[in-house]
Parts: sequence; structure tokens; C-alpha cells
Amino acid sequence: MKITSLLAAGLTALSLTAGAAAAQEVKIGIAAEPYPPFASLDAAGNWVGWEVEVINAVCAAAELDCVITPVAWDGIIPSLTGSQIDAIMASMSITEERMKTIDFSDKYYDTPTVIVADKSMDIAATPESLAGKILGVQGSTIHQAYAQKYFTDAAEIRVYQTQDEINQDLAAGRIDATQADAIAMADFVNSDAGACCEIKGAVANDTSILGLGVGAGVRKGDDALREKLNAGIAAILADGTYEKITAGYFSTSIYGG
Repeated sequence: MKITSLLAAGLTALSLTAGAAAAQEVKIGIAAEPYPPFASLDAAGNWVGWEVEVINAVCAAAELDCVITPVAWDGIIPSLTGSQIDAIMASMSITEERMKTIDFSDKYYDTPTVIVADKSMDIAATPESLAGKILGVQGSTIHQAYAQKYFTDAAEIRVYQTQDEINQDLAAGRIDATQADAIAMADFVNSDAGACCEIKGAVANDTSILGLGVGAGVRKGDDALREKLNAGIAAILADGTYEKITAGYFSTSIYGG
């Protein structure tokens, strides 16, 4: 009887331990600011978009219990290093500068960086063409870093908190152009709000600033989570889930070469 009771107690404890492990959450940080078509709030207040679906698919494939956690973009890396979140999946490019502070998973998409302006303006994605113009960029992004390196001598660089604010000022004529991700801007120029504008071309690539694609950011040394995310990314690329999600938003692949 005593052995049976001890065995039962041991099994109960084991069950509770397993349950606690299964319930462990991985907080995936996304930008609190809308960034369609990658992530935005629907009418019911739920986060939707291509990147949200990819997050859910990667976590399912990696057998991670993930919770999407919105964080203001300019504080998202401090939130990771300070352990308020466990990973970042917020269209964050893998750059040399960021790799000094955090580690990254393998990339899960890679798209060009473009200049967008009013259709009536004769603007190209070059410093010469942007001379004397006002260029809007989102702060704490690769676009701000790139514009400040290549366009400062020619254009006035105006820094904003969100890309949505930039798009509003661009449509209203308060700035002349913006630099941003090609896919996000294609979504804007194809909308009613962005009907004024068009993509003028891609900027010259500089991987030291623009990075090596978009990956999931994790804390330095968190190799276990990084490898699980890598496994999840590889799995959805291999089984067609990635392509299926992408086809619901884009007409072509955005994974890159």
C-alpha cells in the first residue's frame, strides 16, 4: 500500500511538472505600431498579417507555446535584453550593428529597400535625385541609418516614430519622399490612402546597414531558443506552409535569394 501510494504521488508530481513545462510561454515581441501587411490590428483588436501567421506557424512547427507581445518599436531590443520578451519577430533586419547586442535566427524573409514619392515627382533612389527634398524615415530602423549615411548631404532627413505617420505626411504633401521596405510600401501605394504615390526604385544595397534579411532576434547566448526557431523556420519552408501563407498576401515570393 505504501509503495502504491508513493508511486501514485510520484506520478502526480511528474504530471504536474510536465504540465508546467508544457505551459511555459515564449513571448514573441512585435512592434506595437501597425505595419501592414505584416502585422496590424483587425476590427476585433486581434493581431493579423503575414508575419503574425508566420510566427504562429513557426512556433507550432517548433512546438513552442508562443504569445504575441506588442512592444513599442524603439524599445523592443531593450525589452528583449531586459527579459520582458523572449524573442523579436517584427520585420527586424539582421545587421552587424544589432548583432553586437542580440543574436538572430536564420532569415525568414528578405525584400528590397525602396524610395516612394508622389507620382508627379521626378525622383529616383539616388542622393542626386533627392537633393533639396524632404525624406521621411522611421526612427531606430535600417532606413534611418541608411538615409543618414547616404542622403544627409543631399536631402533633409525627417525622422518619425512610425511608418504610418510618414505615409500620412507623404500623402498630405508635407514631405517629398520616404524610404522603407518594398513590400510594406507596395501595400501602401495600392491602397486608397497611398493612391497619390508610387515606388520610384530600390536604393543601392549596403548589407552592412540594410542587413542580411529579416530574422528572429533572441538574447545573446540563448542558443536553445534560437535553434528551435531555426528548426521551425526550416520546417515551414520545407512543408509548403510558408508558401501557402505568402500566397495569401503577395503575388511573388518574399524569401529572397
